[in-house]
Amino acid sequence: MKITILQRNIEWANPPLNVLRADVAIDCNPGADIYVLPEMFSTGFCTHPEGIAESTESDTLKWMQQKAADTNAAIAGSIAVTENGKYYNRFYFVTPDGNVTHYDKKHLFTYGGEHLRFTAGDRRVIVKFRGVRILLEICYDLRFPIWARNHKDYDMILYVASWPTPRVEAWNALLVARAIENQCYVAGVNRVGNDPSCDYCGGSVVIDPYGKTIASCTMNEECEATAEIDISALETFRAKFPVLEDAD
Repeated sequence: MKITILQRNIEWANPPLNVLRADVAIDCNPGADIYVLPEMFSTGFCTHPEGIAESTESDTLKWMQQKAADTNAAIAGSIAVTENGKYYNRFYFVTPDGNVTHYDKKHLFTYGGEHLRFTAGDRRVIVKFRGVRILLEICYDLRFPIWARNHKDYDMILYVASWPTPRVEAWNALLVARAIENQCYVAGVNRVGNDPSCDYCGGSVVIDPYGKTIASCTMNEECEATAEIDISALETFRAKFPVLEDAD
């Protein structure tokens, strides 16, 4: 399986432009099975979602469905969503047949006030696509290893993020830790640029189960990178060195 990570500079509160840029980036990188965009890729990370959050039938989601069909690939990324009077940071995983799986961010970023407007999710979501079991997680979730604990029920974690530059060393270290401790692939997709509150430098990577970076984006630039997910090699590693059998 090929996964392409899309490190983007997000125009604040401008879904049509951000979607157009994502569309072009995907077209310039054909042939992947999964394309992954950052957290709140259509608007930027908004802790005051009033007037910015999109509906559950938004044009952004419709674009994800159409693009998945057109490319015969899954399209993944999170959107600020309003539903029944509540706001959610919702990670969509959309497959070519139009099926939509979503995960609502469990760990809201209290330091930035996300918890004051958004409602936390309460369920762990794993989606299976083309033989790969994928755990969906968003940004701040990365700091909570128990939530990501591998119970031998997934092969890869996707982290989509708006992770600020001052804390990028934590981002780098924790992505590697999650891969090693869970014997899995990890793809972390962060944005670049700035919004009204923060600057972002990227650091988007794909990491293998040994903790080795197998694809990475250039820091501080819009960039794409592609990696091969080898499930056969993962299964061989797990059988040879069965760490997960001894997990707490």
